[in-house]
Amino acid sequence: MHPHSDELTLESWLVTAGRASEPGAPLNVPLVPASNFIIGGAREYSRDDGTPTWQALEELVGGLESGQAVAFASGMAAIAAVFDQMPAGSIVVLPDDCYQGVAGLAAAGEQRGRWAIQRIALDDTTGWIRACAQADLVWLESPSNPLLGVADLQAICAAPRRPGAIVAVDNTFATPLNQRPLDFGATVSLQSATKFIGGHSDLLAGVATTRDDPLWHALRKSRELAGATPGTLECFLAVRGARTMALRLQRAQNSAMVLAERLERHALVERVRYPGLPSHPTHATAKRVLKGFGTILSFDVLGGAATADAVCRNVRLVRHATSLGAVESTMERRAAIPGQEHLPPALLRLSVGIEDVGDLWRDLEGAMSVARPDAQRHPSK
Repeated sequence: MHPHSDELTLESWLVTAGRASEPGAPLNVPLVPASNFIIGGAREYSRDDGTPTWQALEELVGGLESGQAVAFASGMAAIAAVFDQMPAGSIVVLPDDCYQGVAGLAAAGEQRGRWAIQRIALDDTTGWIRACAQADLVWLESPSNPLLGVADLQAICAAPRRPGAIVAVDNTFATPLNQRPLDFGATVSLQSATKFIGGHSDLLAGVATTRDDPLWHALRKSRELAGATPGTLECFLAVRGARTMALRLQRAQNSAMVLAERLERHALVERVRYPGLPSHPTHATAKRVLKGFGTILSFDVLGGAATADAVCRNVRLVRHATSLGAVESTMERRAAIPGQEHLPPALLRLSVGIEDVGDLWRDLEGAMSVARPDAQRHPSK
């Protein structure tokens, strides 16, 4: 008999979930590239009923949070399905530091008169608790992108809310291995499976997980009507990537801590943002709500945008690319992205991969010395 997610550690669940249990079945879930099925069974049309490959991904991710998951074509498709639940005239509350895709989606809906937006600082726990009593959708992202703020999800998700209100948490940065929002009382937890679940920069997918059965059905209906269905190959790759997620996350976040500490002492670095550092504004909250501090950090270099761009041009092991959560380390200047111009101009977001941490540090240090040779003459802070 196949074990249930509550009977295993999350690390073991990642390895075993989504597999068949009957004798003679393939050990790994196969690709099932089917759009329709013979009428009379559990499935007839894949847009409505999914495929066995989708089912494997949904079982795996849903079990990580002891809920029911719905897989989507991308993280933004999953997010859009949650916003799709909002009736006209709703109040939507977003953090001040918010992924630009979410901010853009929310702004577009406000312009069309679908809802009104309120923004709250991520660390304003009292403000969030107050918002829960008034809002139709409370949208949290913790840790946040790219300032790495950590919200007090324990307090916010447990706060009284108006009937039918949704508290949604974008859990992409933490993953369920470091934080399970549904345990805190969130209505729905979302992840971009493009990131840590897939882990190899080769797919787009998103997953929403909930323990609210009516919401689960509503999200499936939104996916069906909008056509936001995941590809079979993408689901297959996401399941395969998830098998090693615990190992990748642990190695990468160990390295992230080392790099954050070293960057904080470097002469060219003005500021480092990483929840594991005692200097981080929400470090105390992070220690309480997170099991691990994650693999993402951001830092500001002296010399402004020009120096930051030069650092990106001169790294060799770290790749100058967007996205995050993969085996390879990536870095970019976020203020260079349209919609992110409000960020510090010299902020670099670094997603730490599974490379040797010594090699990563030599690459970063070398790129910074080329970008600002004068910084070598000053002692580290």
